[in-house]
Amino acid sequence: MPKIQLTTLINAPIEKVFDLSRSIDLHMESTKQTGEKAIAGKISGLIELGETVTWRAKHFGIWQTLTSKITEFNRPNLFVDEMVNGAFKRFRHEHHFIASEDQTIMKDIFEFESPLGILGKIFNKVILTSYMTKLLKERNRVIKEVAEANH
Repeated sequence: MPKIQLTTLINAPIEKVFDLSRSIDLHMESTKQTGEKAIAGKISGLIELGETVTWRAKHFGIWQTLTSKITEFNRPNLFVDEMVNGAFKRFRHEHHFIASEDQTIMKDIFEFESPLGILGKIFNKVILTSYMTKLLKERNRVIKEVAEANH
């Protein structure tokens, strides 16, 4: 199963970075290149433990719908979202936050599995891991930009 791990250093307090990371509105801003919109569940504001959000976005030229749920939540250090319905066989995205003086170390651990057995494994290796890494890096860039602009 592919695993993407990213670390982003942000010059802003941990509470601010944590809240920006769970903002539905900022997530839509960071994924505007895919036309991503929250269409059901929590569609605006800050998502909380047990809440779900259903996203609609265009990936690889195809409109797709994915629902994820916040399954773990420990403000301001961790939250986890996991797919409950969508194109993946499964995914789990851990969002870790560590305070370091007046900075925040934000760590993403994104594990996913595609359907279709061996074809899915090939797709992961050849295309999807790189594609998802790019999406996550752009999301983190936007979080960092917004957090540091108002710091």
